Amino acid sequence: MRQDLCKPEKASLICSLLRQTPPGEFSQVVRDLSALVQDEQLVRQEAAHIGACHNKSNFTPIKINRHTVLLTHYNDLGGNRFFDPQDKFSFEFDHLCWITGKPQLHGVILDEGELWETLHKGLKEYVSCRFPVANCCMFKKSLGKRQMLVACIEAHQYQPSNHWNSLWKSDWTFALTPFTTQVTGIFLLQIYYFKDANLHVTVSKSVSNTLNMIDQSFATDFVKFLKVEDTRFHPAILENLQAFSEDMRVNLRRKLPVTRTFINWSKLLNERHLNTNVSNTEVPPSLLKRDI
Repeated sequence: MRQDLCKPEKASLICSLLRQTPPGEFSQVVRDLSALVQDEQLVRQEAAHIGACHNKSNFTPIKINRHTVLLTHYNDLGGNRFFDPQDKFSFEFDHLCWITGKPQLHGVILDEGELWETLHKGLKEYVSCRFPVANCCMFKKSLGKRQMLVACIEAHQYQPSNHWNSLWKSDWTFALTPFTTQVTGIFLLQIYYFKDANLHVTVSKSVSNTLNMIDQSFATDFVKFLKVEDTRFHPAILENLQAFSEDMRVNLRRKLPVTRTFINWSKLLNERHLNTNVSNTEVPPSLLKRDI
C-alpha cells in the first residue's frame, strides 16, 4: 500500500478490502493488512466494526456453555452483546479476539415457549440429518406490532490447506399469526477457490409458502417445507455450477482479435520479400479480402 496516502484514504482502502473478505478468512486478512499497511492500530480499529458485520452476516457459530450460538442480526443487542435464546442470557463478544464475556440474564420472555421448543428440536434433527456439520438457532423478533420467529441454519467447510472455503446458510422467517402464516426463506451459498485462480461464487434463492398454524402440526409442516425446498435447491446449484464451469472454460480461451479490417495479402507477400515464384504469383481474389 502506498505510504503517501493520508490516514482517511488508508482507512477507506482497509474497509473496502475487509468487506470483501470471504467467510472463514477474516482473521488472516486482518493480519495480512497489518503487515502491508504497517499500522496495526488503524487496521484493528477498522476491523472491529467490519468484523462485527462480517460475523453477523455469515451466521458465525461460537461455543458458549457447551452449546453453539449463531451470531446474527436477529440476536444482536447492540454494543457487541448477543442473546442466547436457548439459555436465555446475553453475552459480550470480541470480534477480533474471539472472546466471550460478561454474561447476564436477559429479560426476554418467549410467550411461545412450547412452539419455540418444538421448532428448535425439529430444526436440530433436520440439520443433523441433512449436513455433515451444521448449526442452527431459533430467534424471536418484533416487526412493529407483529411478533416473528426466525430459524437460522449455518454450515461451512473452511479448508485453506486445500485452497478453498465455502459457506451455506439459510434463514426462515414467519409471523406468529392465528390460522395461517407465510414462511419466507432465503438460501445463500458462497464458495471461494484460490489455488489456480481467485474465484468467488455466490448463489442465492428466495422461497415462500403459506402454512397452517394449527397445534403442533405447524412444526412438522415447517420442517417438511425446509426439506422440500432444500432438496430442490441442491441439484439446481450443481447444474448451475456445471454450466458456469463450461462457460468459463469457453470464455477464458484466447480468442483472435476482431479488427473489422481487410488484409491485403498481395501487399503482405511482396513486403515480406518472399521468393520470386511466390511473390509474383497472382493471389486469388478470394484471399485478397478477409474479415477477421
